Amino acid sequence: MATTQSEISGVTDYKMPDDKTCLETIRDLVDKFGEFDKAGFSRETPQEPVADPKEIYGILPAERSKPYNTKEILQRLVDNSEFTEYKEGYGKTIICAYARIDGWAVGIVANNRQVVKNAKGEVQFGGVIYSDSADKAARFIMNCNQKKIPLVFLHDVTGFMVGTRSEHGGIIKDGAKMVSAVSNSTVPKFSIVMGNSYGAGNYAMCGKAYDPRLIVAWPSAKIAVMGGSQAAKVLLQIQTAARKSKGEEVSPEEEKALLQKITARYDEQTTPYYAAARLWVDAIIDPLDTRRVISEGIKAANNAPVEKFNPGIIQT
Repeated sequence: MATTQSEISGVTDYKMPDDKTCLETIRDLVDKFGEFDKAGFSRETPQEPVADPKEIYGILPAERSKPYNTKEILQRLVDNSEFTEYKEGYGKTIICAYARIDGWAVGIVANNRQVVKNAKGEVQFGGVIYSDSADKAARFIMNCNQKKIPLVFLHDVTGFMVGTRSEHGGIIKDGAKMVSAVSNSTVPKFSIVMGNSYGAGNYAMCGKAYDPRLIVAWPSAKIAVMGGSQAAKVLLQIQTAARKSKGEEVSPEEEKALLQKITARYDEQTTPYYAAARLWVDAIIDPLDTRRVISEGIKAANNAPVEKFNPGIIQT
């Protein structure tokens, strides 16, 4: 077949004896490419973080529900450990900041895992997207598109806030505004799943469906529709209700065993390995490789001009 297509029909350009020769020939051909128009992303001389990146291993808690200071993670990812925070005192459960990674200018959207208080004195849970944080993130994302700055999303999100107060505050409108800004972005987007990435929070933080140039996960990542314990309890209620509707009795011991079985199965399906095997993420990386992955991604994306940004219709 190879001989037919390359020497008789002329369909193929090159006939290779093996994979090694094929790869070497591809490298040889690509090496001759000329320069095309660049996107023109800002890059300066790279600087290493002042804070030791290896300390990330100690900052990120093994228990995914525990709070931590996300800014300490940022200080170990960005050049010279410096970043300029956007609307620092508003929408505190999402950190938006301008920084450089390996010399490249980036706009960072990161879930803040600390429990915070807003200016009204209301407590807000870390990792949850509230109306004010969604509004802030949407505006920041649009600003980055207007300034031609690549976006980096750092996931550790359990979802959007729910409840009467949130509904009255317009969480649906503000959440839709953030998702709209993400989906209409034309600058390169890169997603790093550090911890949790659940439900609509995954969408808002530029999950796989929102076309990031690269989406990678740390080994600590958890990707699912909702948290394991909550999902297991919901599935338990459904299964026990189904059995009771048939007239079957479910003892407390059976219910406990069933919950453990469901939880174990669900926890297995939320691992980054499960996600990577199904191409929900492009790779599982060591946190210390994050800077390199982002830098290489922007370097590749810089070879094509950025399309004009059209934010569409956004309700304010």
